[in-house]
Amino acid sequence: MNKDCIFCRIIAGDIPAAIVDQNEDVIVIEDIHPKAPIHYLIIPKVHVESVQTLEQKDSHYVAGMMMMAKKLSEKLSGDRSFRLIMNNGSGVGQSVFHLHCHFLSGKKMTDF
Repeated sequence: MNKDCIFCRIIAGDIPAAIVDQNEDVIVIEDIHPKAPIHYLIIPKVHVESVQTLEQKDSHYVAGMMMMAKKLSEKLSGDRSFRLIMNNGSGVGQSVFHLHCHFLSGKKMTDF
């Protein structure tokens, strides 16, 4: 746990958040600045700054994030389409330096 990290503080229960789901490895919260009708953050419960700082011992958390995305997608209607985004570094938009991915759904997304 990093006491200066907002996600670590949410995981510890020090800061309130709208929790969508969680298990022993990851927590899912609603994004406070949504970019789509459904915009969740899937966050591992261990502090890892980014993909570049991942270690082999952290790999099950990444797998847990993907399995949670699958679980979230099963609750979607229609064709259950969603987008996962993981920013790594301030140059591409990472603003909280705790590994996480954005789960977006509920609108047509054709940019990129």
